[in-house]
Amino acid sequence: MATLSVKPGQRFTLPNWHTNSELISANAERQRSASHCIRQEARVLRNETNNQTKWDEHDNQTRLAERINCVNRWKETLDKCLVDVDAEIDALAKVKEAAEHALQAKNLPLDVAIECLTLRESRRAIDVVRDPVEEELHKEVEVVEKAKRDLQQRVNEAFKQLCLLQEARQQLSFDHRGKMEALEIDRVCLSLNVNSPNISFKVNPTRIPDGSTSPQEWDDCSQRNKDHAEAEIKASNELREAVALTIAQTNNELEAQRVATEFALRKRIRDLEKAYDELKWQEKNTLEEIAEMEEDIRRLEDDFRRKMQDLKLAHTRLETRTYRPSMELCRDQVQYGLTDEVRQLEGTISALKQKLAQSQDALDALYKQLYRIQTDIGYKGNSLVLDNKCMDSRRKLMVPAAKFVPEVDTFNWTTNRTLSPLKSRQLVLA
Repeated sequence: MATLSVKPGQRFTLPNWHTNSELISANAERQRSASHCIRQEARVLRNETNNQTKWDEHDNQTRLAERINCVNRWKETLDKCLVDVDAEIDALAKVKEAAEHALQAKNLPLDVAIECLTLRESRRAIDVVRDPVEEELHKEVEVVEKAKRDLQQRVNEAFKQLCLLQEARQQLSFDHRGKMEALEIDRVCLSLNVNSPNISFKVNPTRIPDGSTSPQEWDDCSQRNKDHAEAEIKASNELREAVALTIAQTNNELEAQRVATEFALRKRIRDLEKAYDELKWQEKNTLEEIAEMEEDIRRLEDDFRRKMQDLKLAHTRLETRTYRPSMELCRDQVQYGLTDEVRQLEGTISALKQKLAQSQDALDALYKQLYRIQTDIGYKGNSLVLDNKCMDSRRKLMVPAAKFVPEVDTFNWTTNRTLSPLKSRQLVLA
């Protein structure tokens, strides 16, 4: 008969078994309860963290958008300021160029005034006078030189202001580029999301970078650049007005002085022409008187020789006068006088000698006076030519230099003027 084998080991009692089952159930209940609590807490935490993360992300999205708007407003302000600065730089550059052209244009009046002064240094003797024309020419030189100094000062001020505007523009441009880069970066940040392929963990992303500024410092910097640019624009506007005023004033002063100089020069020319005409009239009368005196002396000499040589001398004189050339062979008063003298005229030798001496002295005095008159005519003619050259030179102030053609004779450098018939006859007599 077979025997029952018994498994060796500890044997538990039924109560132990029940106790163990209950213990396992209790532990399971406790673990499930703990797990439930953890699950509930996890759900709360998930909800809270999701909401917090969502709102944080939403708030930062809003902050980024607001920051983008703020930076964009400053960018637009800087854009407008840059446009204004560029427009002011162009306007000031044009005004500076106009001032430089006005400065360069003053060289011609200065050269003309100096040329006129140099020409008038060629006056001779009594005509070398410090007349109103010379005073006005010296004033004109002073006015032109003062105008050049004022314009040069304005050109220098405009150059310095252009440098300041360029400096302000560089600051604005640097700030503008920074705003553009910041806008691009913040727009990229605004476009990122959790599904973006280029997101990753970074090393110490919460560090404060070197050179960081506060929002107030950032705003103050842009405001300072804007205020600086606007101040330079205002200064440039005032300078442009001052430059334009200086150009107008110098042009007006120079024009007024030019008119005064030319008025004095025309008056001087009229005075010279009047004196010249008066001298020519005196020369003509003196020449006529000399001719008459010479004629009378010749007659006296004829009388004296005729009385000494009698009829033979008179016949010889008449025969000799038949050899006069061409149209000079005329039956003039001398010829009739000689014929009458042969037949009728008698006089004493002593009376003829005395009268001949008196006539010769008078003739010598007339020749001396004629020499003085002709010398003064030469001075006046030279002065008149020089002043007319001055007037001719000053025509360059009224017409473009390329179109200026002096109306002078290239041979003797005298003004081409049409003489009246009376003056032509005077020249023939001279």
